Amino acid sequence: MEKVRQVTRDGFAPWQRSRLMNAWVDSLTIQEIVERLDEGVLFTLNPDHMYHLQNNADFAAAYRDATIVSSDSKYVYWSLGLIGRNIKQKSSGSDIVPAYWKHHANNPEVGIFFLGAKPGVAQMARERINRIVGREIVVGAHGPSFNFVNDPKEIDAVIDMINASGATCLIVGLGAPKQEIWIHRNRHRMPGVKVYMGVGATIDYEAEAVKRAPGWMTRNGLEWVYRMATEPRRYWRRYFRTLDFFWMVLLDRLGLYRGPAFPSPGNSPEPSGDPRVKLLSARP
Repeated sequence: MEKVRQVTRDGFAPWQRSRLMNAWVDSLTIQEIVERLDEGVLFTLNPDHMYHLQNNADFAAAYRDATIVSSDSKYVYWSLGLIGRNIKQKSSGSDIVPAYWKHHANNPEVGIFFLGAKPGVAQMARERINRIVGREIVVGAHGPSFNFVNDPKEIDAVIDMINASGATCLIVGLGAPKQEIWIHRNRHRMPGVKVYMGVGATIDYEAEAVKRAPGWMTRNGLEWVYRMATEPRRYWRRYFRTLDFFWMVLLDRLGLYRGPAFPSPGNSPEPSGDPRVKLLSARP
C-alpha cells in the first residue's frame, strides 16, 4: 500500500497526503485548509473515525468522497509521525470552522448554514457569529430531531430549508458516522452549497453551549480526558474504542496492517474527491 502521496491543485503549492491505515490525511495548516475550501468536502479524522473506517462500508464510501481530510486528534498527528509520515499539524473542526468564517467575514458570496446540535444551539451559534462579524454570514441554522438521518420527510424539509437559505457552506454536526454518511448521500440535492464540513461538536463550541478543554490539555493530547470528565455518557464508548486504534497503528508501523474487504480511501486509486486535485507522485 502507498504511504505518501504528493498532490497539487492549480493556484496552490503542492502538498503531501499521508496514509494512516485505510485513510489519507492532508498535511496542511488550518489556514491552508481554509484557503482551499472554496468547494468540496472536509472531514476531520480521529481514532473513532478510524474504528468506523474498519467496520462501516458506507462511512468508508463517504471518506472516499472527501476533498480534504484533516487530523482532528493529536493521536492521529503523533501516530503519523511515529510511522514516518509526518503532517504539518493537528487541525480540528473546532479550529477550522472559526478560521473559515473569519477568513470570509467580508466575503458576501459566502453564506453558512449550521445543521446539528440540540434544538436552539445552532441558532445560538448563528447569532453569536453574526454579531461578531457584523453581517449575516450564517444564513441559517437548524437542530434536527434525534432520528433525523432515518426520517425521509424531515430530511426533505431540512434540505428545502438549506436550499432556500442561499447557503454556500453547510456545516454538519451530527456526530460520526451519521454526519459523513448524510453528507455523502445528500450533497447532490443542494446545488447551491459548494463546501461541506462534518465537524462533530463544533456547533456546540461556536454557540458557547459547551466549553472546550483548556489549551494546555488540547496541546498535550488530553482533550479526551476533559470530555470524559464533563460528558462521560456521551464519550465513554468512543474512547474505549480508541484502544483498537493504537493496536492498528502498531500493525501499520510493522507493515502488517490489512484493511477491510470493502473499498475505502486507502485502497482507492483516486487522489481525492476533488477532480481539480492531481496526484503527482506516490511512495510505497
